[in-house]
Amino acid sequence: MSELLHISGGPTKPEVIAISLSKLDLKDGITFYDVGCGTGAVSIEASKTARNFKVVAIDAREEAIEVSRTNFRNFGIDDVTLIHGESSEAIDKNADIGSIDCAFVGGTKNISKVLDVLYEKKTRNIVVNAVRIETVVTTMNKMKELGIFSEVVHVTITRGYELTGETMFKPENPVYIVVGKLS
Repeated sequence: MSELLHISGGPTKPEVIAISLSKLDLKDGITFYDVGCGTGAVSIEASKTARNFKVVAIDAREEAIEVSRTNFRNFGIDDVTLIHGESSEAIDKNADIGSIDCAFVGGTKNISKVLDVLYEKKTRNIVVNAVRIETVVTTMNKMKELGIFSEVVHVTITRGYELTGETMFKPENPVYIVVGKLS
C-alpha cells in the first residue's frame, strides 16, 4: 500500500475526512472539486467511496500540486484534473470541465468568493473545513446569505500515546466542518 506524501498544514486528519465526506453524500459518476487540495488526501479517500468519479483538485501552492500529483499517481487515481491557481478564479475559468456535484473546501483563502462561484455553478453539496473561528463565522454568514447553510460541526480528535508505560491522550487542533446544500 502506498504512503501519502505530506506538506506543511496537511494532510487533513482521517477522522475529519470521514466526517466531511459523509456530509457530502458522494455518489457514483459525480464530479468532485477539492478546493485547497493540499496533499490530495481528501480526494483519495473520496475516490474509495464512489466509482466513475472525476476529481478536480485546485491549490494556489505549486508544492501542493506536485505532492498531490505524486499521491494521486501512487494511489492509482487517474481521472484527475490538477489546477494551480487561486481557487475562485480556477473554478470559474474551468467550469467547462463539467458540472460540480460536490466540493470539499480545505483552503479557506477568499472563502466568500469561492462560495459565490460554487453557488453560481449550482454545486449540490459543499463542505468547508476551517480551524479559525473567523473563517467559520465568515463561511456560515456567506452560506446563510446564499440560502445554502445546513449545519456546522465542531470536531476534536484526541490521540493516545505512550507515557511511562501507560497511555496519555493529546488533543489535536479542533476543526469546524461547515456544510452547505442546495435546496
